[in-house]
Parts: sequence; C-alpha cells; structure tokens
Amino acid sequence: MSELGDLAEKVRSKNAGPFWLTIDIFCGSPDRFAHIALHLNNDYIARRLAVSVTDIKRFDIPDLNVIKISLPRPSIQGTRNDRDMHGAQWANILAEMEMPDMG
Repeated sequence: MSELGDLAEKVRSKNAGPFWLTIDIFCGSPDRFAHIALHLNNDYIARRLAVSVTDIKRFDIPDLNVIKISLPRPSIQGTRNDRDMHGAQWANILAEMEMPDMG
C-alpha cells in the first residue's frame, strides 16, 4: 500500500470562495491518473473529510491527468469557526489516505 501523496505528483487544496473548498490531485501521467481514479472512492473520501458523499463534487479530467474534488466548507471563510482560511490543509487529509500500489 502507498499513500495517495506518494502516487500523485501533487495534492493541493485551496478555497473556492467563502463557501467551498477544492482539492486538486495532479497525477502526472495517464497511467497514474487511471490508477488513482480507479481506486479513489467517493465514499472513502467523504468519510476522511467528514462530509456527506452527496456534498462531494468530483471532476475527473483525463486530458490533464487531474482529479478535482469540491466540497462545502465546514464554516464560512473568515468566520470565527474557520480554522483554515485559505483551505490549504485539506489536501493533507487526502494525501495521507492509503491506496494500492501501482502494479
């Protein structure tokens, strides 16, 4: 088993306005994209991020070897309860998830 962050070229997250976050998974090659897309399960993502699977919006972009995941912020950006104003820490949660090695 490997971590997603080891398989992907880069995993980053950012705010997508005051109400949404976006996580980008740059796979680097068509083979890695196919492997990651196959094994990146939306139910598991939802559990890792503590959100409902119906709140996740996923965009697989094979021409760019990128997977984009958008989800509502747990609190509105800049409010007292917002612990990550720029949304940069969410990538770490997915980067640490285990995935099968490429074979």
